[in-house]
Amino acid sequence: MSGTQEDLDAFEGGLADALRRTGEGFSVEGRPLVDGGVVRGRRGLRRRRIAAVTGSVAALAVVGFGASYTTGAFGGGSGQGGAGVATQPKVQEAGPSTKSSPGKGPQLSAQQVIERLEGLLPEGKVSGQAGRGTADRFGPSAHLVFDDGKGKAAIGVSVGAVDPDGTEAEQQLECPGKTFVPYDSCRNETLADGSRLMVLRGYEYPDKRVDTKWWHAYVVTPDGYTVDVSEWNAPAEKGAAVSRAEPLLTAGQLKVLVISDEWRPVMNALGKAAPEPVQQPPAQGQDGQAILRKLKSLLPGSAKVASERGDDGYAYVVVNDGKGASLVQINVQPNMSDVEGELFGSGAEVLPDGTKVVTHQGPGEKGGAGVVMWTADTIRTDGLQVVVSAFNSGSQNAKATRQTPALTMQQLKSIATSGEWAGK
Repeated sequence: MSGTQEDLDAFEGGLADALRRTGEGFSVEGRPLVDGGVVRGRRGLRRRRIAAVTGSVAALAVVGFGASYTTGAFGGGSGQGGAGVATQPKVQEAGPSTKSSPGKGPQLSAQQVIERLEGLLPEGKVSGQAGRGTADRFGPSAHLVFDDGKGKAAIGVSVGAVDPDGTEAEQQLECPGKTFVPYDSCRNETLADGSRLMVLRGYEYPDKRVDTKWWHAYVVTPDGYTVDVSEWNAPAEKGAAVSRAEPLLTAGQLKVLVISDEWRPVMNALGKAAPEPVQQPPAQGQDGQAILRKLKSLLPGSAKVASERGDDGYAYVVVNDGKGASLVQINVQPNMSDVEGELFGSGAEVLPDGTKVVTHQGPGEKGGAGVVMWTADTIRTDGLQVVVSAFNSGSQNAKATRQTPALTMQQLKSIATSGEWAGK
């Protein structure tokens, strides 16, 4: 990797922050399985947030299911959450060390990309400008702090490319499940030219411990270009006090900005739009919908399902037995024998068939007031690990809705040790 010492420092600091954030998705008590709901929600949201500044394929894969990071993200630069836009370096022109293959249109400098963003904003004072040009290996982007007289607001845009028919585009455009990612609104729309748009009004912190709002728009054109915009009601993504009630642009204005023809020259400079589809390795875990069906079949009759979702190796339901909402989630992962000694020590219960069981009862992991988490963690002789958890709330980010989870510890153990998980 080439670049100045400042670039390297920023990269290392940003990487530390990314690792810390990714680590938040892992369960407590040393368990290696990721909270599947966070995987689903954070995988989409963090990818989009990264893309909002980098606009290119991630330079470095980070631990986790699909989590990735590249240097230069909003707020990146420290393992403590980052300083945000206002402290980003000044505009960096692309040099020989960041030159990529020329596109089919004229190349634009970082300053020109920034000016396009500025030209689409209302009257106001601009500060903290930073960005990258179309020849930069990390892709074109612009970000700045804008003050329209009602308070400073961070806003950023990136332009990139994706297979418009691929999984990545689908994930980017999908509204996340509110069970794990609270937001005020999220809508999808197909435009007259075939472009697909997602506009989300959400929050920087899922548990809303700080009143920082994060609004986001993402569009994929039929020829495979993307425009990604994020804005906050503060002068930085993190580490800055809220400076206004709402971000700068309304949802309607955000849509106008992200679909503007001003981004077409930036797209053209990137050359071929849609990258070659990437061959994904076959899934190692069980199909999410199959897991969901099995989980529902093993629930007690009193647990009525209010919402549900399945992903590879993971599923969840929110149930209500008349005493309040309760989240129940399950991870089903094969080939986990290498962690058996670490996670299932001398205190584990060993069943007649050799299955080892450990149970945990403790506070929830995501900050919801009064939330408790009950877990049955099992591993079979063939290395299949099944972990079932239940909460006394319909979401870990929300306060408790009942005294205890809707499922008892014995019911959780029965689900985790069921013969249903032996086959696909």
